[in-house]
Amino acid sequence: MQLEVNFNSRLCEGNLVGTEHVTIGELAARTGVAASALRYYEKLDLIRAERTTGNQRRYARSTIRRVSFVRIAQRVGLSLDEIRDALATLPQERTPTKADWTRLSKLWRRRLDDQITLLERLRDNLDGCIGCGCLSLQKCSLYNPGDWLADQGTGPRILLRGLPT
Repeated sequence: MQLEVNFNSRLCEGNLVGTEHVTIGELAARTGVAASALRYYEKLDLIRAERTTGNQRRYARSTIRRVSFVRIAQRVGLSLDEIRDALATLPQERTPTKADWTRLSKLWRRRLDDQITLLERLRDNLDGCIGCGCLSLQKCSLYNPGDWLADQGTGPRILLRGLPT
């Protein structure tokens, strides 16, 4: 889709004001994500750009929120595939509303709760036996003698107990 828009924007105390679209440089500056990463996000269909008649990218201002969402979701350990699937549930034809974002957050609530539980277990138990089978700590002989947890599967069985695999 070719975009023919007058991009009259102005800076007000360092912030872009009065525009519906932003350039890739403006999006990079506002989100802290390199332009190369934004092009990669576009390739993965995490974000979308329109093109001017000069073939320059222009992003809807609401893309700032999408990119920020991608950044924070990655920081908590979600994969780009998970993020893309979630963003695909948001409308492309309009700016997502609070209700749209609420619906998306409900889809992830369980996943995020499990992630929080795992992070808390890691924080609280990393200095003890985690059920990995290494048997290198004295506590391992109490919690996992002879690596009996190997029968339950791979990985740190104690830390993962009760969480989806």
